[in-house]
Amino acid sequence: MDVCRTAASVLGAQHEKADDSSVQANMEKSVSLFAAMPAVVAYDQRRRRGQDVVEPRDDLDYSANFLWMTFGEEAAPEVVEAFNVSMILYAEHSFNASTFTGRVITSTLSDLHSAVTGAIGALKGPLHGGANEAVMHTFEEITESAGEGDVAGHAAGWLDAALADKKKIMGFGHRVYKNGDSRVPTMKASMDKMVKHYDRADLGELYTALESAMGERKNILPNLDYPAGPVYHMMGFDTPTFTPLFVAARITGWTAHIMEQLEANSLIRPLSAYDGAEERHVG
Repeated sequence: MDVCRTAASVLGAQHEKADDSSVQANMEKSVSLFAAMPAVVAYDQRRRRGQDVVEPRDDLDYSANFLWMTFGEEAAPEVVEAFNVSMILYAEHSFNASTFTGRVITSTLSDLHSAVTGAIGALKGPLHGGANEAVMHTFEEITESAGEGDVAGHAAGWLDAALADKKKIMGFGHRVYKNGDSRVPTMKASMDKMVKHYDRADLGELYTALESAMGERKNILPNLDYPAGPVYHMMGFDTPTFTPLFVAARITGWTAHIMEQLEANSLIRPLSAYDGAEERHVG
């Protein structure tokens, strides 16, 4: 996420229309940023693995090219489709914390790249982004604690212990969707296809076991990050790359909000009510 944040800032510093906030210039910068971020994410994973850069190809679409630049080989059509579904579902989601951050920055009449950079900073926080990564950390913890035993069968016991320790179970619940995230069924269908494609029935069973246990104990349903994390894992992405994938997709939503904010802009400046000690005098 640090790389994504810095890359957005550098791209802004280098853009010839950095300080031009006209509709045409902002659209141009938005498309440019949307096109560049997959290379940033792909190259960063390869850099951390000690691998060489893979050049993009003109004959592949957005998702296929993203996977090509990351792994250096063409992905199967079903993998490309599942990845594309995840990108679409992550692309926009109304006034979440990062989008609101971007709009606040824009309301000061700062530039588009500054607003996106701030939005990435907000998404880096684990209470907003990072849940898809946390899901895989949870799965790994359950698997390790199960030892040689039945991993899926161990999920309920792990959850009981985690809840007793008041741990936050990431990938479940949503501040807006109280009766289930409407994006989950679509992503879960893609996950089921990936489980079959990669022959990972074990991962599918663990997913179902933890989902059922969470529903029984807390009546809390999964959010989009719960199926997205395992999908990215099966595709071969490193866990720290999951939230940057979110960034690549959400460029579209953030920049759309930025341009909308400018259409009828007013400085976003909330008031606060002081609740503290009365006036104190220095003797």
